[in-house]
Amino acid sequence: MNLEEFLRIASYGLETALLVSAPVLLAGLLAGVAISVFQAATQINDAALAFLPKILATVIALAIFGPWMISELTTFTSYALQQIPAVSQ
Repeated sequence: MNLEEFLRIASYGLETALLVSAPVLLAGLLAGVAISVFQAATQINDAALAFLPKILATVIALAIFGPWMISELTTFTSYALQQIPAVSQ
């Protein structure tokens, strides 16, 4: 396995990691920003008010995007395992 093949696999892995984590992170981010704006507007500073919607948004995002995330991870894992014979050559 030469450097180009290794870099191709590594970049594909990083790309997969970014794509798979993006929906859940964005859902948490949007929920956090919305709750922060609400708290700033109403001057309610309750920690549970900020924590619970983020968890709910994350769970909903996992429920919606979970099958796609598993599919992407399975595709990458299959590709990475197929590259094992090239390592010994």
